[in-house]
Amino acid sequence: MAPSMRPRYSRIPKEKFSVYFAPLKAQPYNESTTGRGVASHHSLRSIAWNPLGSLVATGASDKTLRVWNPEKPNVRFSTELKGHAAGIEKIAFNPVKDAELCSISNDGVAKLWDVRTKACVNEVKGLGSAHTLAWAPDGSSLLVGNRRGELFQISPTKSSVMSSHQLSVDANQMAFCWSGDKIFLPTSEGKIRILSYPELEPVLHVNHAVKPGESTEFMLKGHTASCLTVELSPTGRYLATGGADSIIALFDTKDWICQRTVSRMVGPVKSISFTFDGSYLVGACEEGSGLEVTHTETGEHVHTFKTAGPCEAVAWAPTRYCLAYSDLGVLRIVDADRK
Repeated sequence: MAPSMRPRYSRIPKEKFSVYFAPLKAQPYNESTTGRGVASHHSLRSIAWNPLGSLVATGASDKTLRVWNPEKPNVRFSTELKGHAAGIEKIAFNPVKDAELCSISNDGVAKLWDVRTKACVNEVKGLGSAHTLAWAPDGSSLLVGNRRGELFQISPTKSSVMSSHQLSVDANQMAFCWSGDKIFLPTSEGKIRILSYPELEPVLHVNHAVKPGESTEFMLKGHTASCLTVELSPTGRYLATGGADSIIALFDTKDWICQRTVSRMVGPVKSISFTFDGSYLVGACEEGSGLEVTHTETGEHVHTFKTAGPCEAVAWAPTRYCLAYSDLGVLRIVDADRK
């Protein structure tokens, strides 16, 4: 099902980004031939590329989990993975295995799939109202969070939870550092916690006196409302955060200072993604009709991908300038290699 790999596209300078992408048309990947009708497309929640960028998966609140060949948009060339009994909240490929996919549903079930055989190779239950998922970079474990502030460490090969941790506040979509020993955890208070992994203890502490009873934990502050998602750049230089305040913040990972903010978004920022080289960042939100692309180093706006409606999920391919996004629930891909 996977296409042959193409060479990575060379870096596009920021002054030419919009010139290059403006003429390109986004390719829809429509499931209409399945007989479920258009309404089923309005629930696409999560998009994930495999490590080589040769497959892209989509998960929806109507329990549909599908793996697409980005070279062939017809649904006949896709693979549907069946088994979830509730809406799918988040999906992610194993960072070191091209064919292993994890999906979580809001009934507290995590499923591990071999997308080559369509088989569910492992299942973990009892995760509560699960809605956030992140793989450790070495692919040996995963961290799942639910809406009650519980975190669960699970293994791709074991059917029981390895360990659990109760947070004091709810957490949203998290991300690992590339070494795997830290996790970035956005909270409903608008702050981002930096915890050790797998211990889940604060890594940094303030170097000044605090009031009695106050925590000495150092947290990143970049939002006036709930922080909904975080993403670490491929170079490791910046941590991007998206909030319910319609702001994207970019933190320098050396000094943990907010270097710049992006304020062009018109609603809560549900999804953000860096290009493979870390040069550009795209954000998607619950409102409006466009995806905004920002140059990471300068904060300049370089392009808007027009959409028919709000987008809940967006993801750059890990190997080239190829953007996948949800538009009114339909997967669309705009690929710089497609002429």
